[in-house]
Amino acid sequence: MKDKTIDTPAVSRVIETLSTVGSADWNALAGDNPFVRHEFLSALEASGCVSEQTGWAPRHMTHWRKEQLVAAMPLYLKFHSYGEYVFDWAWADAYQRHGFPYYPKLLSAIPFSPVTGPRLLAKEPSLRTLLLQSALDLANEGSSLHVLFPEDNEVEMLESGGMMIRRGVQFHWRNIGYKTFDEFLGTLSHDKRKKIKQERRKVSESGVRCIRIAGSDIRPDDWRFFNRCYRNTYHAHHSTPYLNLEFFERIGTSMPENLMLVIAELDGVRIASTLNVFNGNTLYGRYWGATEHVPNLHFEACYYQAIEFCIEKGIALFEGGAQGEHKLARGFLPVQTRSFHWLKHEGFADAVERFLAREASGIDRYVDELSDRSPFKQSTS
Repeated sequence: MKDKTIDTPAVSRVIETLSTVGSADWNALAGDNPFVRHEFLSALEASGCVSEQTGWAPRHMTHWRKEQLVAAMPLYLKFHSYGEYVFDWAWADAYQRHGFPYYPKLLSAIPFSPVTGPRLLAKEPSLRTLLLQSALDLANEGSSLHVLFPEDNEVEMLESGGMMIRRGVQFHWRNIGYKTFDEFLGTLSHDKRKKIKQERRKVSESGVRCIRIAGSDIRPDDWRFFNRCYRNTYHAHHSTPYLNLEFFERIGTSMPENLMLVIAELDGVRIASTLNVFNGNTLYGRYWGATEHVPNLHFEACYYQAIEFCIEKGIALFEGGAQGEHKLARGFLPVQTRSFHWLKHEGFADAVERFLAREASGIDRYVDELSDRSPFKQSTS
């Protein structure tokens, strides 16, 4: 029997807080990507990390049939470009110099997290098209719409919607079915394998021990220590942390099955920690901090412990986060990322489109150069 609700026109609503949307309804559309799930996004709002005051005003686009949520798009009104990892400061400056306001702009992304994931949450293609059009209509009230790090299956729709593509580079590690860390090392060239072994040995010889704590085993004092490390890193770089302890505690309670902490101890005293977010297919390296410097500890806590975890759990992909050419020597390979941009002002849109074409050529050359420096053994066949 045909579902009569499909024939009911979808009504759009802009939601300014996820607390008004049921978590089960949102997650039914979001799937298993942990960053798009209601628990993660609502924790950002409830903790105050995302708000009008921080320059991230939620304007989530939703569509409803009667009272059933059938489509959703995480969306924010932005008053700056911090915390995005796709840099458009030069565009904003050009707008300002010519007397045009660039902010506020409209952004579909995961705050403070340059991770790939779905942005048009709907089971019907027609509803994904409707979401994008509704977002563009809303963006027409401001300067622009930006969709960062969408999934591959959304690319064609975003391009056909008139958005310009921008390319970037991240470094990802892939698990090809390794049984052990040593088996992974065996696929690397001699110098890269030797370097990693030396780094791990030096950390061990310094007296540091790393432990991994996942899921409900993460205790309140673990979160307090991690938050201390996280804030210390920002302060060391004379920056303000984006996140706070309440946020970490909230996701620790609401989505523990997606979280793993690495904690480093020296002579029984905790000195560093890193947070990873994961699902059955992908681990995302997120935040790191330390209270004491130990050479090579960053590589051990952020990369090698996470790779071991992926091997143990059969996780296929490790997204190592933004930037970081140094990851190449540690078994990560360059991957092109994509973001999409629509600017209302036609003159600026034309100029940006020409810039993006030149930038894309440079990205292609950069990835080719990096690929020539692959850390893996060269095939002799």
